Amino acid sequence: MKFNRLFSLLILLTVSTCVFGQSSNQLRTKKEALEREIELLQRNLNKAATSKKLTLAEIRGINAKISLMQNKIGVINAEIRNIDGEIHENTNIVMSLRDQLVQLKKEYASMIRFAQRNRNAYDKMMFIFASDGFNQAYKRTKYLQQFSKYRMKQANYIMGTEQNLNVRLADLDKSLKQKSELLKEQETEREKLGKNKSKQAAVLNQYKKEERRFAGDIAARKRQQAALDRAIRTAILKDIEDARRKAEAEELAAAAKAKAENKDAPVTASKTNAEYLNATPRAAKLSADFESNRGSLPWPLDAGAVTEHFGIHTVGQAKYDQTGIKIATQEGAAVQAIFNGKVSKIIPSMGTYTLLISHGEYRTIYQNVRNPTVKEGEAVSTRQQIGSVATKNGVTELDFQIWRVITPLNPEAWILRR
Repeated sequence: MKFNRLFSLLILLTVSTCVFGQSSNQLRTKKEALEREIELLQRNLNKAATSKKLTLAEIRGINAKISLMQNKIGVINAEIRNIDGEIHENTNIVMSLRDQLVQLKKEYASMIRFAQRNRNAYDKMMFIFASDGFNQAYKRTKYLQQFSKYRMKQANYIMGTEQNLNVRLADLDKSLKQKSELLKEQETEREKLGKNKSKQAAVLNQYKKEERRFAGDIAARKRQQAALDRAIRTAILKDIEDARRKAEAEELAAAAKAKAENKDAPVTASKTNAEYLNATPRAAKLSADFESNRGSLPWPLDAGAVTEHFGIHTVGQAKYDQTGIKIATQEGAAVQAIFNGKVSKIIPSMGTYTLLISHGEYRTIYQNVRNPTVKEGEAVSTRQQIGSVATKNGVTELDFQIWRVITPLNPEAWILRR
């Protein structure tokens, strides 16, 4: 029974250690990803710092970097909580193993004393010959054999328990050292965060001094983006109109065929824009596949950090609507299609290009692309390179959008979380 309790304790230890290990690995992976994004943003900020003129992109980069640093501190805190859990778990198991070891050694000492009293063959033979009958003699013989085996097992249990105890003590020591290192890392990151917040305050102070200039920049950006959004909507509406005409032509052909065969013309119901875009089995399947991959679609870039999120943004007194997300990346980074589809439109815009890829009723939109490697009407596959990100005024950012028919969606709800 005591061995069973010990065995159960060791099984619990193994399972709990695996759980902690998996969680710790996930946290380390997340922290490493955050470190890469912070490093990328810092490189971009270093380039931007060579210009004396503060830009909105620089403000976005600083804000994004601070957000990532806060996330990293949060991950470190989670690692510390995880280590605390391991320390608590290992401490309890060490105490239990020590109690088990004391009990096992006590039982083993009793067996040794018994063995000492019956240590020679003569004593064993007398113990057997003193039996009342053959059956009792047989049972005593088996008892002596089992006692010898049990004593060996107990010795092995003691050795195994001591080994497990030493392993747990080593793990406990390792966890304590890891916690100490994490606490130092946490303090270092907090100091870095404080310095970056001071820089952020200085930048915002500078922004206030130049708010009129920034207001003009934002107004110009809003006009440019509004013009581009109109061009995107126009392109999508043209796709819908082409699909509608094709469907109507097919309906007319079906009606003419029915009339020629003296049959009733098929009844046709009015369709939505989405139904027109999904009129063919291939388009319908593409839409369904795209939608089923919500939350697990790949990023349009191998490396990057989101510097501006989807939705309404306020800078000083000015407001603007971001219909996608801005992703800062390294200069010359390849842009990749996030899903199978067809290039439905390539729109030139101020020296760069905006690419629309259709996925049934969905569209993915890649803005600020240079040197497109695909053409309109060309089929593309997931992760296929379609161009590279353009660099403007020292800033390398991709504006990435997802639309359902003519409604912009939040891309971060569709692509993989990093």
